[in-house]
Amino acid sequence: MIKVMKKVAAMWLLWASAVALAGPVNVNKADATTLATELSGVGLKKAQAIVAYREENGPFRDIAELAAVKGIGVKLLELNRENVRLTDDLK
Repeated sequence: MIKVMKKVAAMWLLWASAVALAGPVNVNKADATTLATELSGVGLKKAQAIVAYREENGPFRDIAELAAVKGIGVKLLELNRENVRLTDDLK
């Protein structure tokens, strides 16, 4: 039981540190590699889907539009809301 608790704690710390290290990223300009690196829970496949959606539909006008991208759900969007930017303005 203690081993399981230690593994769970270690996994949680890894996840928390990944969230803490994620930085602001402009989803209208960033390439797939940058998106995968900077957005929590977004791997290369989801990042490529974001870029493909943007290329097909034009720039995102609202952060909520990301939920229309296959693989990006409301939970993932909320997890990254603080780090997603639509412009280079980091405010």
